Amino acid sequence: MANEDQVVAFKLRNEEYGFSILNVQEIKGLTDITRVPFAPEFIKGVINLRGSVLPVIDLKKRLGLEDTPYTANTRIVIVQYDEVAVGMLVDAVTEVRTINADDIDTSRTVTGNDSNSKFISGIGKVDDRLIIQLNLSEIIGLNGEE
Repeated sequence: MANEDQVVAFKLRNEEYGFSILNVQEIKGLTDITRVPFAPEFIKGVINLRGSVLPVIDLKKRLGLEDTPYTANTRIVIVQYDEVAVGMLVDAVTEVRTINADDIDTSRTVTGNDSNSKFISGIGKVDDRLIIQLNLSEIIGLNGEE
């Protein structure tokens, strides 16, 4: 078990991405998102989740992907990292997968060295699919830079 990662896999456009299940609090359907003036472009707004106000990040915008319309499959994945809870807007949640640590490539040749590659922590190989694992601390912006 120590050399396996459980990942919540989801779609952004035609690619599959994932967060560690340890960081995922819940998955909810699309709800009303209140815009916040002067927020960065990738912040879609805020939602009220059982009395807590949570920011919602549009992951496609954050990762520099082209926007697509919302569908019945669009979800908000509530994640927590270092006491910070945030909603992540995704096109669809596909499954929870266990990935063997040996099948996750974290080398810089795969994830790259440019500024956008900081959002990727590795790429997991599952069956015939690749699941791009995202670096939550960078996406949320806990490293002091945007």
